[in-house]
Amino acid sequence: MSSWCSIDYSPRSNNNNNTHTNPYCCSFEFIEEEQQQRRREEKMVKFSKQFEGQLIPEWKEAFVDYWQLKKELKRINLLNNTTNTNNNSPPKNMSFFSSLRNFSLFSHQHREHGPIQVHKKLASSTCKGDMYETELLEQFADTDATKEFFACLDQQLNKVNKFYRTKEKEFLERGDSLKKQMDILVELKFAFMEKQQGRCNSSQESKEDQSISCTFSSEEDSVRSREQHEEMQDNCNNEDMEKNEVSFPDSPQSNEAAEKPSRMKGGGGEDTPSGRLGSFRGKNVRINIPLTTPARTFSAISYLVKEDLLNQSSRKCSQEGGANNNKLHLNKTKLHHAEKMIKRGFIELHKGLGYLKVYRNLNMLAFMKILKKFDKVTEKQILPIYLKVVESSYFNSSDKVVKFMDEVEELFVKNFAKDDRRKAMKYLRPSQRKESHAVTFFIGLFTGCFVALFAGYVIMAHVSGLYKVGQQNSVYMETVYPVLSMFSLMFLHFFLYGCNIFAWRKTRINYGFIFELAPTKELKYRDVFLICSMAMASVVGVMFLHLTLLTKGYSYSQVQAIPGLLFLAFLLILVCPFNIIYRSSRYRFLCVIRNIILSPLYKVVMLDFFMADQLCSQVPMLRNLEYVACYYITGSYKTQDYGYCMRTTHYRDLAYAVSFLPYYWRAMQCARRWFDEGDTGHLLNLGKYVSAMLAAGTKVAYEKDGSVGWLCLVVIMSSAATMYQLYWDFVKDWGLLQLNSKNPWLRNELMLSRKSIYYISMGLNFTLRLAWLQTVLHSSFEHVDYRVTSIFLAALEVIRRGMWNFYRLENEHLNNAGKFRAVKIIPLPFHEVDEED
Repeated sequence: MSSWCSIDYSPRSNNNNNTHTNPYCCSFEFIEEEQQQRRREEKMVKFSKQFEGQLIPEWKEAFVDYWQLKKELKRINLLNNTTNTNNNSPPKNMSFFSSLRNFSLFSHQHREHGPIQVHKKLASSTCKGDMYETELLEQFADTDATKEFFACLDQQLNKVNKFYRTKEKEFLERGDSLKKQMDILVELKFAFMEKQQGRCNSSQESKEDQSISCTFSSEEDSVRSREQHEEMQDNCNNEDMEKNEVSFPDSPQSNEAAEKPSRMKGGGGEDTPSGRLGSFRGKNVRINIPLTTPARTFSAISYLVKEDLLNQSSRKCSQEGGANNNKLHLNKTKLHHAEKMIKRGFIELHKGLGYLKVYRNLNMLAFMKILKKFDKVTEKQILPIYLKVVESSYFNSSDKVVKFMDEVEELFVKNFAKDDRRKAMKYLRPSQRKESHAVTFFIGLFTGCFVALFAGYVIMAHVSGLYKVGQQNSVYMETVYPVLSMFSLMFLHFFLYGCNIFAWRKTRINYGFIFELAPTKELKYRDVFLICSMAMASVVGVMFLHLTLLTKGYSYSQVQAIPGLLFLAFLLILVCPFNIIYRSSRYRFLCVIRNIILSPLYKVVMLDFFMADQLCSQVPMLRNLEYVACYYITGSYKTQDYGYCMRTTHYRDLAYAVSFLPYYWRAMQCARRWFDEGDTGHLLNLGKYVSAMLAAGTKVAYEKDGSVGWLCLVVIMSSAATMYQLYWDFVKDWGLLQLNSKNPWLRNELMLSRKSIYYISMGLNFTLRLAWLQTVLHSSFEHVDYRVTSIFLAALEVIRRGMWNFYRLENEHLNNAGKFRAVKIIPLPFHEVDEED
C-alpha cells in the first residue's frame, strides 16, 4: 500500500494531543473526485440522449457533432487526470524565477485577452458566409488534445452556419414563390366571382361549370408531361381538406423543372402540342394541376373532350365577332385544386421554418453545454469568450426566419382560415394525439381473451381430430379453416406492422414523412396492437363458438353461415362511412388499394408500392379470400357442396389471376415509375416481379397437374426468381452487401448499433426465401393436414416480409437523410412563362 494512505495501528492514535492527520483523508478526497467526475459524465450522457431525441433525423449530419466533441473532451480530461496524478505534490527545488513567472507583468496582458482568441475571416469564394478559427495562446496550448478540440469546435460552428444559411435562403425563396402564387389565386378568385355575378354569357355556361376565360394552359399539360418528377400526392376526398392531410414527395427540382411552353402570339392563347397559354394582367401564365389520382385522370380526359366540343360549337360565333376562341375556361374545380396546392405549400413551408428554429436552438444549447463541460474539466473560463462568438454568428443572430414565420402565419390566417387563428393553427401546428392508458388496458384485455379462446379452440380441435390427415369428415377443413387462415395471415401481417412502427420510432426513422401520413391521423403502434388483439379475439371467439355447436350435434347446414357472417361483418366495418374504428385509416387503406389496382394511370408514391409489396407476400391469403367469396356468393354453403368452386372453370382460371395480380400490379408500378423518372433501375425491378409472376404461375399449374415436367419447371423458375429476389433484397432494398463499406458486407451508415443483427437478418431472409422448396419436397409434420402446413409456411413468408419492411424503410430513411430533406416541396399550380419560349 502506498504511503499516502497508510494506517497507523499504534496506541499513540488514542492520545488526544496527537496531531497525526486522518490517514483516510487522501483516499476520501480521491473517492469524492471520482464521484464528481461520474456525476459530470452522467449529466453529459443525459444531455446527449436529450439532444439526440430532439434533433431532426433528416438533418442529423448538419447538427453539432456533440458526440465527437465529447470524445475530444474525454481525452483532455484523461490527460489532465494523468498530469494531476504525476504532479500530486509541488516540486521541492522550485526556482525563484519559475515562481515569479506566474506573477509577471505579462500575465496581466494574457488575462485581458483570455486563454483563446477567435478570429473571424472571410470565407473562400466557393463558400458563403464567414469562417471562424480559434487561436490558442501559449499558456493554454499545452496539449494537442486541446488544439484538436477547438479545431473540431470551429469546424462544427462553420458547418452549422453554412447549413443554416443555405436552408434559410431555400425557405425564403420558396416563401416568395408562394406569395406570388397567392396573389395570382386571389385575383383569379375575384375574377371568378365577378363572372358568377353575371358578366359572362350565361347561355354558354352551365350552372355547374361556370368559368373564366383566356387565362391559363389547360390540365392536359399534366397528362402529356413526363417531367413532373415530384408531384403532389392528393388524397381521395377532394372536398374536405381536414380529412386529407397528406404530405408529398420532396425534390429540390420540383419548383425548377417546368415544362417548356408554347410560343405566344399577341395576347391570346394558341393551341400547341404542349398545351394552351394565355395572358393575365400582362403576364403569360400557365396552370398545371398534377393528375395524382385516377379520378383526376378521368376528369381531365372528360374535360378535354368537353372543352373540344365547346370550342367547336363556339367557333362560328367567335369568327363572326372577331373574338379569340382559343381562350381556355378555368372552372371552379381547377381553382379549388390550385388553392389546395398553395395551402399545402404554406403548411410545409411553415413546418420547415419551425424545423429551422429548432435547429438553431438545439445547436445553441449544444455549444453552451459542451463549453460548460470544457470549463469544468480544464478549470478555464472559455464559456464567456467562445459563447459570445457563437451568439454573434449568423445562425443565431439572423432573425429572418422568425419574422418570415410570423408573416406566413398571417397570410395563412387571412386567406385560408377566414381570420380564425385557432383554425389556422390546427393546420400549421397540428397537435399529436395523446396516447391513452385505456388503449393499453384494452390491448391486455383482448390479448388475454385471445389466448384463452385460442387455447380452448386448439384443445377442442385436437380432441375432435379435425386437423389430422385422413379424417372422414373433411367439410370443416374445406370450408371453415380457410376463413380462420385468411384472418390469421392478415392480422399477423398487421401485428408485424405494429412491431415495425415500434422499431422505427425506437431508431428514429421518420416513417410518417416517408409514407406521407398525416401527423394527427397516423396509427401508433398501440393502435395497431389494439386492432389486432380485438380482431383476433373476435375471430377465434366465433370459431370457438362454431366448433362448440358442431360438437353438440348441430349440422353443418345449421351453423355454416356463421363464418360467412364473420367475414361480412369485417367487410362492413372496413367500408363503414361513420366516424368509428379509425375511419381515416380505413379510408386511406381503401384509397391505396384502389391506387394499386389502377397503378399505370398515375404517379406512384412510396406508400403505394410499399403496400403492393405487402400483397406479394399475401398470395395464400388472397387465394383463401377467393375461395371463401366463391363458397358464400354461389350459395354452396347451403348445399354443403364445397367442391363446386373447384370444379368451376372460371374459378380455376381466377386462381391463376389471383396468383399473378400482386406481382402484376407491382410490375406496372415499376413501369410507371420508369415512364415518369426515366431510371432504368425500375426496369430491372420490373424483371424481378415478372420472374416471380412466372414462378407463381408454374406453381399453380403444378398443383393442378402434378407431373414431373411441371415439377422441373417449378424448380427452375423458382430458383431463378429466388436468386433475383435475394440480390434485390440485400443490395437494392436494404443497401447491404457493399464491398467497400467501413462495415464489412454492410453499408456505411447503420441505424442499429449491433451489426450482428444485420447478418442474422440476412441469413433468415435467405432461409425464408427458400420456403417454396416445400412444394417440391412435400414434407409433412407427422399426420397433420397439408392445409395446416401451408398456413405455417405462409406465416413464415409474412414474418420475412415484416423483417424486410424495417430494413427497407431504414435504407429509404438514410437515403433521404443524405439529401437533408425534412419537409416536402409542393408543386405550384401557376407558372409564369416568357413570350420567347
